[in-house]
Amino acid sequence: MKYFKFSYITILAFLSQILFGQTLSSNLSNTTLALGEVGEYKLKIDNLQGKEVVVAPKNELLPFHFEVVSDSISKQQNEYFRVVKFQIFDEGTFKIPALDIKIGDQIQKTIPYEIEVINTAKKDDVINDIMKNKQVDLGIKDYWELYKFYILAALVVIGIIFLIVYYIKYGRKVKGSPKVLTNQTLKDLDRLKKKNYIQNGNYRMYYVELIDITREFLTKQYKIPANVLLTDDLIDYMKTSNIISEQNEKIIEDIFQRGDLVKFAKTIPNSDMMEKDFNDIKTMVQRSTKDVEAEQLRTMN
Repeated sequence: MKYFKFSYITILAFLSQILFGQTLSSNLSNTTLALGEVGEYKLKIDNLQGKEVVVAPKNELLPFHFEVVSDSISKQQNEYFRVVKFQIFDEGTFKIPALDIKIGDQIQKTIPYEIEVINTAKKDDVINDIMKNKQVDLGIKDYWELYKFYILAALVVIGIIFLIVYYIKYGRKVKGSPKVLTNQTLKDLDRLKKKNYIQNGNYRMYYVELIDITREFLTKQYKIPANVLLTDDLIDYMKTSNIISEQNEKIIEDIFQRGDLVKFAKTIPNSDMMEKDFNDIKTMVQRSTKDVEAEQLRTMN
């Protein structure tokens, strides 16, 4: 009686597993493949009963050496079916390990497989072309169509190199030439004149901007640190360096010293004096190219 009861329970459990449990199965098309031959790995779950299946994402089910060709997944209420087509391009034995598949709250494992990959080509095999090569005569137009992008690219590169060389050799010199700096400073002086500081009696701002323009010009044109030196130090520097002509040096000395007195409210110039100082600075700027040319000659000698 006890034996009958035990057998009855065992049969019920077995039937319950068949009727209500999930069946996991896997299949490998071949255990031996040639290099690059397409193999097929299938994964199937029956009696799914709508449960969630957690498995490796698409194209990531198989190990590293397996080059996936396609990975198709079909999931229905009672069935999960997946077919992975793959290739292997190295000789040797490769394993597909037992894969963990989570079905609902349970984890099931697949059967592991081993695949042997062999090179079917032999060293002495002769490879013959299906069709013999044909000799085709190409004209100038054909060559142009074949190589036009390379030719155009080469011309662009040559053009860029030419522009860079030209800029290095001539562009910087032109931009920083004495004549260009002179013209730029004359424009700055004209802008100062249009502010009408002289007519409005704003002598302090007038001398501040006039001297700032002159300092900037001396720094660039004569290559002396006029924008950082005090007036007395600048005058000493000009006299010892002999870069600036005595005539221009005298103009700078007089106007800079007068400008310092005006800025510190020690003297008040009249409009005639302000006009004269403006014209003298303008004349000095225009004559500066001769100073630069004389310095260049002195350096060469």
